[in-house]
Amino acid sequence: MTARSLYRIPSTDLDVSGLCYGVMQFNARVRGDEMRALYRMYRAAGGNFFDTAHAYNFWMKTGGPGESERGLGECLKAFGDRDKVVIATKGGHPDFTPGYSRPDDYLSPESIASDVSDSLERLGIDYIDVYLLHRDDPRRTVASIMDGLNAQVARGRVRHLGASNWAIPRIEEANAYAAARGLSGFVIAQQQWSLAESNDPYPLNLRGPDPTCYRLNDADVAWHTRKGFPVMAYTATAFGYFGENPGKNAPHYENAVSRGRRDRAAKLGRELGGFSANQIALAYLRSHPFPAFPILGTMHPEHLADALGALAITLTDAQRTWLRDG
Repeated sequence: MTARSLYRIPSTDLDVSGLCYGVMQFNARVRGDEMRALYRMYRAAGGNFFDTAHAYNFWMKTGGPGESERGLGECLKAFGDRDKVVIATKGGHPDFTPGYSRPDDYLSPESIASDVSDSLERLGIDYIDVYLLHRDDPRRTVASIMDGLNAQVARGRVRHLGASNWAIPRIEEANAYAAARGLSGFVIAQQQWSLAESNDPYPLNLRGPDPTCYRLNDADVAWHTRKGFPVMAYTATAFGYFGENPGKNAPHYENAVSRGRRDRAAKLGRELGGFSANQIALAYLRSHPFPAFPILGTMHPEHLADALGALAITLTDAQRTWLRDG
């Protein structure tokens, strides 16, 4: 397994593992020893790239806003390896009452500063490696947003910036503004992306279709290819659609296109020496000609072990095209 290989995020000095561990459900579905065991397992496989958010996991009965960050912070303290990992967290989420009450102007400089302060305290760290805005707010100019973010960079509280659920034209506009003024721009996007084809007009979150999320389409993938712009892909395995026991949201992907891709993934896995369809689906994302980091969200050790096995797979352009188009 090549899990110990690290990959440079362009325009940064950050070297990260090929699969990011999304700890959304830390301190909710898993806690204490079970949580630390998953952290240890991912780190032992060479993983060093973690994703969380200010909002996680406000919708879970056993969690609450900030609990994921607190759980990751507990692990960082327990293992003492802060300097060996890359922490990506997100702020700037709109109001999701009940459960997550937010200011109406959630991307104001003041709101950004407050969210960063909260995240640093919960994680128990002095700086955030990659700080992503969880959503866009088209009511605000990119000038105001980038100025607010760069104030945090200037204070040393944030090292690099990213955009989650932002449309590409807004990313381009924001980065053009930053470049013209010698400011830090976005170095990575976090978007919904998987081999499966969704039935829904809007991207999915754990509560169902969400029009504030953003799903990569073919034109977006072409843009990332031209620009070499990195992506952190969430719901990378389509809520377990490629596994033996699909999750409750997997029916959102049940259609002829997705079934064909799942069947081809299973066939290719067998041909390559016994890989699972889930592993092939992750390798599909990583095989694109731009840096792509699928986010693993599983809280099951056996599923995490299976997912990490995807790092041993290298797909050709022809195999990637066949998986998608047949």
